[in-house]
Amino acid sequence: MSEMSDEPSDDTRSLHEEIKRLRKSLSELTPSLEALLKRRGFRIYKKEPSEDLLLPDSRFTGGFYEMMKKYSFRLFLRDVIKHQNFFRLENVTRYATSAVTQDYLEYITDIGLVEKESDGYKLSRGPIKSFGETLEWFVSEVFHKEFATEAIWGIRFKRPGVGGDYDLISKVDGIILYMEIKSSPPKQIYQNEISAFFDRVNDLSPEISMFFVDTELRMKDKIVLMFEEELKKRYPDPPKVTRMEKELFQILDKIFIINAKDSIAANIEKVLSWYFRRNQ
Repeated sequence: MSEMSDEPSDDTRSLHEEIKRLRKSLSELTPSLEALLKRRGFRIYKKEPSEDLLLPDSRFTGGFYEMMKKYSFRLFLRDVIKHQNFFRLENVTRYATSAVTQDYLEYITDIGLVEKESDGYKLSRGPIKSFGETLEWFVSEVFHKEFATEAIWGIRFKRPGVGGDYDLISKVDGIILYMEIKSSPPKQIYQNEISAFFDRVNDLSPEISMFFVDTELRMKDKIVLMFEEELKKRYPDPPKVTRMEKELFQILDKIFIINAKDSIAANIEKVLSWYFRRNQ
C-alpha cells in the first residue's frame, strides 16, 4: 500500500486558486476598506508606520515573506532585535539548532538586515524598538497573498474615548475583520490589553475580530482565562469561550483567539471557514 502524501492535490490547489480569484473579483466590485470604515464614522489618520519596520530592500521581500512563515525564524528575529547593537551567534541561538541559526544569520546578512562587526554582528538599520511592526506587516501580507483580501496595518483613528492603534483591519468578502497582533509571549500580556481589545471591538463593531498571539504555547493557561475574566466584567450573563480545536477558541462565533501553532495562515483560514459556515 502506498503512503498518502501530505501535499495538497492538484485539484485542491486549483480550488484554492479559484477561491482566491473569485475573492479578488468580489473585492474589486465592493466598496474599498477605507469606504467601509468611513461609513462607520472611522477616518484613517495614520497607517503602516515604518519607524520600527525590519524589512530588506524590495527585491528581497518575497523571500523574506516566505522565511517569516517559520516560527523559529520569527523568534530568531526577536533575539536579533533584542541584541541589535552587537551580538554573536550564541546570543541568538535559543529556539533553533546552531546550524539552523547560522543559516538564518547568513540569510539576513546576505539581504542586508545585519552586518558583520569585529567578531560579531549588528543590525544594519535602526534602532528598532520591537518586532511588533514587522509582525503586523507580515500578517497583512498573509491576508494579501493567501486570501486575496485588502488589508492595512498599524492604523490610527482620531476617535473620542477609544484610543490606541488597530493592529490590522481587513476587508473580507465585503465585511470588516479586525485583528489584534501580539508579538509578546502570553506571560507578557496583561488584563488591560484584553480590556483594550474589547473596547476597540465595541467601537468599530467588525463582523470578525481576532486576538492573535505569535506563540505555539497553550492559550488556555492564561489568555483564555483573561478573556473569561473580561467577559464577566462586561456581561451579566457572560458568553462562553469555546474551543474550536487545539488552541483556537471562539466567542459567539465572531470573536476568535488564535495562536501560531501549525501556521498563521492555516489558523486564519480556520477562523474564516468557521465564521462563514455559521453566518451564511
